[in-house]
Amino acid sequence: SNGAFAAILKDGSVVTWGDSATGGDSSEVQHLLKNVKEIQSAGTAFAALCADEGVVTWGSDRLGGSSLEVQGQLTEVHQIQATEGAFAAIRKDGSVVSWGNPLASNCSEQLRDVQQIQATKGAFAALLADGRVVTWGNKDLGGASRSVQDRLQ
Repeated sequence: SNGAFAAILKDGSVVTWGDSATGGDSSEVQHLLKNVKEIQSAGTAFAALCADEGVVTWGSDRLGGSSLEVQGQLTEVHQIQATEGAFAAIRKDGSVVSWGNPLASNCSEQLRDVQQIQATKGAFAALLADGRVVTWGNKDLGGASRSVQDRLQ
């Protein structure tokens, strides 16, 4: 994040430190941070992917630290990616769940059979099983790919 660290220990637990406003304090979710496989950081929040394929978030609520609105959908997750203020998770069925900054977390209905997601500071790009690329988020940070869509196949 912009001011905190999160480390996965050998036993799968997590230690955080730094600015509490940017995710340095995970005490509210510490009991959930077990068997963590991966952590992604946004500017002021973290998301941890656990061995049970669930996701735990903490940090700035409005910029991805709270996933309460989508928590029921954050199952069978196999990848998480982060922008500066949002997260996107690919589920095993190829669907995508995103949360955080509304501009970057507003998923398109085109997101089916997603294989991989990459991110810039404010946008996401998803590679679909048919080879197409779908982008969303801040248009000035890569969220608009219409002008090159024919070359992204």
